[in-house]
Amino acid sequence: MRRSVRGTVAVGTSAVVLLGGLVGGTTVASADPSPTPTYKQVTLSPEESQKLCAGKLPKMIERRDKLAKRISGGADVKSSVAWLKARAEKQKAKGHTKAAAQLQKRADRRSERLTQLGTMKTKLESFKTQHCQAAK
Repeated sequence: MRRSVRGTVAVGTSAVVLLGGLVGGTTVASADPSPTPTYKQVTLSPEESQKLCAGKLPKMIERRDKLAKRISGGADVKSSVAWLKARAEKQKAKGHTKAAAQLQKRADRRSERLTQLGTMKTKLESFKTQHCQAAK
């Protein structure tokens, strides 16, 4: 049985990679874990703070509000929780139980997202009241 050069090189390369991974894996596992990075407080210049308060923050608040409105919309609002539940019921009525279960899971996750958006709103509003006051 004759082997081609390409096949021999492939087998040899695989063996080297496998052995290198085994040897390298043992040295990496025995090394000390790297220290977790520490983060420092970021200080913004007045210009950067003004840009954040005037431009980015209102857009983030508006985006959050639009998303919350869409999620809590009725069955006629696409991608709302009620819309997903209605689709799940339609799939269940057609006998597609797997698709109905997936849609129900999506609806459950989406309703959890609404509570996260609520905490996001309080954080954004508190940042706005603390850091975006008009200069007197």
